[in-house]
Amino acid sequence: MPTQPIPVPLSTCYRLLNHGPTVMVSSAHAGKANVMSAAWSMPLDFDPPKVAVVIDKNTLTRGLVEGSGEFVLNVPSTALAALTVAVGSESGRDMDKFAVHGIATLPPRKVGAPLIEGCLAWLECRLIPEPHIQQTYDLFLGEVVAAWADPAVFDGHHWTMEEGGKRSIHYVAGGHFFETGKAIDVAQQDPVNGH
Repeated sequence: MPTQPIPVPLSTCYRLLNHGPTVMVSSAHAGKANVMSAAWSMPLDFDPPKVAVVIDKNTLTRGLVEGSGEFVLNVPSTALAALTVAVGSESGRDMDKFAVHGIATLPPRKVGAPLIEGCLAWLECRLIPEPHIQQTYDLFLGEVVAAWADPAVFDGHHWTMEEGGKRSIHYVAGGHFFETGKAIDVAQQDPVNGH
């Protein structure tokens, strides 16, 4: 007998799609730097590569991104899960998160925002101004101008996270994460018309 679907409240239906890696968004402008966590980010395009991320209007990061026109999406590992929760729960208006948490950084190549050391990947982005969607939906678009990855988990083309190694984290809610699981390969078929 097939499994019967259960209803999901609309207030939590986003969790059905929210399996992409959690990111830490770093930003810098006018001598101030900040980092915040974001569960809602995604790729949008290939050439040039573009991404989207939700940045709430009440965050310091929002002002820094709007002021500088730049940001970095840092992809944390399970080792950075506690830091990811902390920087997502605190306001940069109240503290210097980098100093309080002893966050080490790597220098960016194309933007002014720092790269968070210990992450699995980094995407340096220039803001694509879209005032309507920024104001209405808190959605920010960026063109990726440089991308970096830890060679222990990315071979230049594919994630290679192995059992017992570094893994990305995927936020559900209330401090609950999943980590990336076992990779599976599916043999590719010849292309079929109408796909």
